[in-house]
Formats: sequence, structure tokens, C-alpha cells
Amino acid sequence: MNLRQLEAFRAVILGQTVTRAAEMLHISQPAATRLIASLEEDIGFSLFDRIKGRLQPTAEAMTLYQEVQRSLLGVERIARTAQDIRNLKRGSLHIACAPAMGLSFLPRAIAAFMAEHDQVQISLVVHSSREVVDLVVGQRCDLGLIVLPNTYPSPRAEKLLATRMLCALPAGHRLQDRQTIRPEDLQGERFISYPQSIGSRQHIDAIFAAHGVERELRLETQLSLPMCMFVEQGLGVALVDAISAVEYQGNGIVFRAFEPAIEMDFSMLLPIHGPPSKLQASFLEHTQRFIEAQVPTQYRF
Repeated sequence: MNLRQLEAFRAVILGQTVTRAAEMLHISQPAATRLIASLEEDIGFSLFDRIKGRLQPTAEAMTLYQEVQRSLLGVERIARTAQDIRNLKRGSLHIACAPAMGLSFLPRAIAAFMAEHDQVQISLVVHSSREVVDLVVGQRCDLGLIVLPNTYPSPRAEKLLATRMLCALPAGHRLQDRQTIRPEDLQGERFISYPQSIGSRQHIDAIFAAHGVERELRLETQLSLPMCMFVEQGLGVALVDAISAVEYQGNGIVFRAFEPAIEMDFSMLLPIHGPPSKLQASFLEHTQRFIEAQVPTQYRF
């Protein structure tokens, strides 16, 4: 027996005539009759009694119908699931992300994505960029989002955004009216730094050393968002990434361009083996559009 025979059998039960069954299946009446006849031949017993020109299902037919109904409903669920997958309404994504994007910006992007794909399941974990690379290479996540200065640790990286680091100043600071801040402008300033273990710290320190500028270094943190909070409290100035500047809520800080420019690249790491799935590619495109809409042009390279 085959699926089409079972569909015809169910249609006759529901429609009570071969004519209605044929209409339900969008086939001719002779074709529906042949399907029923071939099913009866395959299973070895009659399914209908012909009474006054109408088909009356036998007791055996009704017993078989219960099983056919369950089976066909399962097939229909599979078909709907396949359609949902094709239309990107169903699936799952395990995303690993660096803190600069994972603490606030990416959750907003994910919320917008899930509003358009209401059956998709998403898991988000936040790690350092180096750990995110390891997760992608080890195939322990579907996508990775990293922020590294001019570094592409994977051949399957798709650059999302090239930004410049910004100088965060407390509102009312003596330099707030300048459009561009230079190292010599920060001579003697209390400066909030990244820890020595973070590559950006060495890059920033080298720039100030090259300009002969000394700063007061008493406070450090590995994340730009806490830096912004420290700046807001008047504890110093800082150089922060553009995404954190976008995410800052409040009027206690002004962000200014910093020269010489320090580039920070935000990238999405794709699966190492094979092309990305439709859902992965869709999320990449969505994130690119979201960034384009959210990050001001003056923050970009």
C-alpha cells in the first residue's frame, strides 16, 4: 500500500462518496475509485459495501481508519514542520558571543529576530572572543560573534561592522566641546583601563607611550559597559567600543572620536564545515541589517 491509497481511503470515509473524495484530493472520480480498489487488493479484504449506490464502510474499514487517521495526521505534522523549516519559522540556534555585544546589543537583535520567527529556539552564551572562536572551531555552537582589533581567527568569519573606539567623557568634562580627542589632551587624566590580559590594553598603552602621555591608572575592568558606568560616576575617562556606546542609556557621558583611530572589528563566525543553514544565514543577514540601523555612521570606520 502507499500514501496516496490511504489518503483516498480517508477521503471516502470523510466525504461518504467517491465523488466528494475525488474533489477533496483534486483528482478524477475514476482515479479515486482505482486507488480504493488497489488498496483493497493490497490488504486482502473489502473496505466498503455498496448499498443503494452509496459506499458504506465495513467494520474492518472503521478499525483501519483509526490507524490511518493517526498515521496521516503524523505525516501532515511532518509536512507542516518541513514547511516551517523552509519558511524559517522553526529551528534552533546556539549562539556564542563576546560580552561587548552579548550583554545588551545582541539580545535586542535576537528579540527582533524571534518576533519574525516565532517558533525558533535560541540559546545565547557569553564568553571572551577567544573562547567563542574555540566553541565554533569545536562545533559546540552554531554561530559565534566576536570583537577583536583587526584580527580574523577563522576563514569562515563574516565582518559585521568595522568601528572606531570612542573616548567616553563625563558630562561637563573640560574636553566635551571638542569633536576629536587626542592622546595629549588626556595628559594627567584619571583613565579607566582594560586589564593587562586583554589585547586592547597593550594597543592603547602603546599609543599613549608613543605620544609621551602619562595617565593616572587606578581603575580597570574588562568590559566597556562597566567602564561607561565608572565614567558616568566621574571616576575617569575611557576608550570604549562603539557597540557599548550605542547601548549606553543616559545623559551622563559624551562620546567623542579618538585619534589616532583604533579599529575594532565585530565579526560573525560561521560553521567550519559545510555551508551555513538557511536559519544561520537568515540570522546573519538580520544581524547585519540590525547593526546598520543601530550604529551611527560616525562610529564606523
